[in-house]
Amino acid sequence: MMKVDAYSHILPAPYFERMRELSGGRAALRRWLELPALHDVEVRLRMMEEFGDDYQQVLTLSSPPIEVLAGPDEAVALARLANESMLELCEKYPDRFPAFAAALPLSNPDAAMAELAFAIDGLGARGVQVFTNVNGKPLDDPAFQAVFDEMARRDLPIWMHPARGAGFADYATEDTSKYEIWWALGWPYETSVAMARMVFSGLFQRHPDIKIITHHMGAMIPYLEGRIGLGWSDQLGSRTAGEEYANLRRELPERPLEYFRRFYADTALSGSAIGTRCGLDFFGAERVLFASDCPFDPEGGPMYIRETIRVLNELDITDAEREQIYEHNILRLMRLPADA
Repeated sequence: MMKVDAYSHILPAPYFERMRELSGGRAALRRWLELPALHDVEVRLRMMEEFGDDYQQVLTLSSPPIEVLAGPDEAVALARLANESMLELCEKYPDRFPAFAAALPLSNPDAAMAELAFAIDGLGARGVQVFTNVNGKPLDDPAFQAVFDEMARRDLPIWMHPARGAGFADYATEDTSKYEIWWALGWPYETSVAMARMVFSGLFQRHPDIKIITHHMGAMIPYLEGRIGLGWSDQLGSRTAGEEYANLRRELPERPLEYFRRFYADTALSGSAIGTRCGLDFFGAERVLFASDCPFDPEGGPMYIRETIRVLNELDITDAEREQIYEHNILRLMRLPADA
């Protein structure tokens, strides 16, 4: 059974060198700079051999977001370098890297639209990646609506990755987040908030079939099904004075909880069988994609792949559902044939 890893991360060598220059040796970027499989393609290819010839990766640019590394003008060239470098890898190693998702300079919205068109039409990208906020600006801001409108028109997917750093303090009395809470709990919160903003801002009313891939199995949403349903969807506006949230709830054609089920979700859960089963129950096998989060594991690459495959192979699901998750769903979203 072919296994197409829908959300693995890379920093192609030319981009990586430019990133190092722009980072100026910032300590916060140390982990990215010290993972060989992230930026050395030979290390990456050797690592992938463990999983046989039927294992492939869709390439997405690793965090940190481009807009964190560079200002709006420099971000344009940086995104172009990332996209051309990912295309080069796909062309050189098509049996390992069948496709890539384009990076966008979202801090420069007009340039982002130009790069979207160039990356898809000129370079063959099979979708785009966005982060859950753009330097603190939410994705439902009008500045970014054109990106979602255009991707819906093109019927290609948007990969959505969480973005949050230690500067997001856990308490108002503190300046930074302690114990890496910003990552372990902050990233799922970021993704869940971005999903909610899309739901309540009417994205799925405008584009019922838009394809948005949420990293880490839809984050907190599947686990909080009851809280989001009976607790939130059915009582929106009951806790907030001075807002017309109750009217919003009545105006939505569907129950808000059902809009959350329209997202797609990947299996990048650090090998959690419990979380995978929960996500599958919520989204259904037709909206879940095999993904590993490679190479951000304790072994620097293969462990998350190995553990995610183990979890999926042990699930009590049909072979047809397993094949959907491993290969068919992501290829369908990217509009690529199954023998790509």
